Formats: sequence, C-alpha cells, structure tokens
Amino acid sequence: MDWIEISITTNTEGADIVSEALMRAGAKGTQIIDRADVPDPAQPSGYWELIDPALIEQMPEEVVVKAWFQDEEQLAGLRESVAQLPRLAGFDLGGLRITSSGVQEKDWAEYWKRFYKPFRIGSHLVVRPSWEEYSEQPGDVMIHLDPGLAFGTGTHETTALCAELIEQYYRGGAVLDVGTGSGILAIAAARLGADSVTAIDIDPMAVRTAKENVEKNGLQDRITVRQGDLLAGEAGSYDFAVANILADVIIMLAGPLRGALKKGGLFICSGIIREREEDVQSALLEKGYEVMDLRRRGEWVAFAARMV
Repeated sequence: MDWIEISITTNTEGADIVSEALMRAGAKGTQIIDRADVPDPAQPSGYWELIDPALIEQMPEEVVVKAWFQDEEQLAGLRESVAQLPRLAGFDLGGLRITSSGVQEKDWAEYWKRFYKPFRIGSHLVVRPSWEEYSEQPGDVMIHLDPGLAFGTGTHETTALCAELIEQYYRGGAVLDVGTGSGILAIAAARLGADSVTAIDIDPMAVRTAKENVEKNGLQDRITVRQGDLLAGEAGSYDFAVANILADVIIMLAGPLRGALKKGGLFICSGIIREREEDVQSALLEKGYEVMDLRRRGEWVAFAARMV
C-alpha cells in the first residue's frame, strides 16, 4: 500500500503536541525521532542500556515527528492547523517545517526499530522489543513491547516518570490506564502485581497494538483493552489510575475521573510540560485531589495525587 508520509520539525517540548495534532488530522500513526530520548553512550548510567553511537548519528539534529496518511484529502488545512499550535500551546514549538513524500508500507514499518533497544524504566522494569536479545539481571521485571504505530515506545521521560510513580505508589487494587497507547503502563501495572487492569484509548490502532502487547506478555486474563473515552463516561470503581497524555487532557480528566476512582484512590499523571505544571496542579486541587508527589525530568512533570 502507498502512504503519504508527513514530517514536521519541532523541539522536545513540542513533539507530543505535534504528534497529537497529526493524529487528530487523521494520521494512521506517528513516530517521534528525538535525540533527547536516546541516552548518551559517552555517559552511561544504570538507568539506560548502552546504545550504539552510530544510531544516534543517523538521527536528525532537530526533533522530527513523522506521520502517515492514506488519503490526501486528510491533509487539507494541516499547514494552517500546525501554524496555530504555538499560539494554542503558549510556548515555542521549534521550526514546524512540513515536508511530505510517498512511501511504501514496507519501507517505514521496520525503520523505527533500528532506534529501539532494551532499556529500563523505574527501578526494576525492563522494556524489551521482541526482535532484541537481553540478558536478564536479578530483580528484573520484564515487559515485552512492540509499539508498532501506537504511541508509547516507553523511551520518553513522561513514561519513565509514570513507571517510577507506579512502582512507588501501587499497593494493590483495580487499575485504569487512560490513553494506553502501546499498553506499556497497563502492562507495567500488571507486572507489578495488579490483577485487574482496564486500558482504554480513543485510537483504534492503539487499542489493537495494546492488545497485541498484552498477549505477548501473557496478561490477557489480567488486562482488558478497549476503545473508549473517559470523558464520554467510563463507569467503574478503580483504586488506581494512570494517564500519560497532555496537560489539557489531564485537566479535563480530573473531574470525570472522580466518578471512576474510589475514595482514596491514586491518580498518576504525566505528559505535562513544566510551563503547565501550575495549571495541572491547580486543576487537581480544585477537583478535590491531594498532591502527594511531584517529579520533574527534563522539561516534563508528573504528579501522584490522591482523591480525598
């Protein structure tokens, strides 16, 4: 099948915002290529696996968000929509230069795998794509993940922040993962002991990918993946919720989520740039949450909040 590939230059702070805009325009999937997501091989730490320096050299200097469309009509108005993003976001999003090209499915479906290697998130969780070898260490908790075209390879700071907070604060009970993407955080919760996890996403491709990853990890009996939108009314009674989305979505979720959380339930949220930290914190407090923890990494922020 022939596809239309759109590439937009941005910066680390704008990558998720541009990606979301492309998905709303009808993209079948997006890919963020950001050197900041790859550890510096010259400065290894226990947090990351070592990466071949040649892979980093192949990456563009600027952050690039790629998206794939099947229909040229979907691109109508895209340039105007992208041009409005800095005003809506309220901060610089980089160059926002747009280029397009035709591409065969087989050309790009494998391309991103070159940059995706086993790595750690949190203290014990290790994410391993199926095509990569990894020698397990004592205490490792393995997540087998093939993100495909869905959001969430796990390398982004926001995912790491969420994983750390889940490791620290999850103490049992039913879990809700809002905007599950590849399913990485739902799988992490199950690997850390959750017997009942509901993972929802508005994007059908994400739902399909998350289901495949749940099956790869043998967790079908503990994780239910379905398409949905919490803002449209997700009924349930959960002890723990996680959302790695965007600040504006988290602000909108804070109220409706109260109907899904038990009293005293915990809400882990990230995908929040530092400039929106106070906005999200104010929304959480206004909706009756107690902020228990606030963590920052790079330009990103994550909260752990309790419903009181």
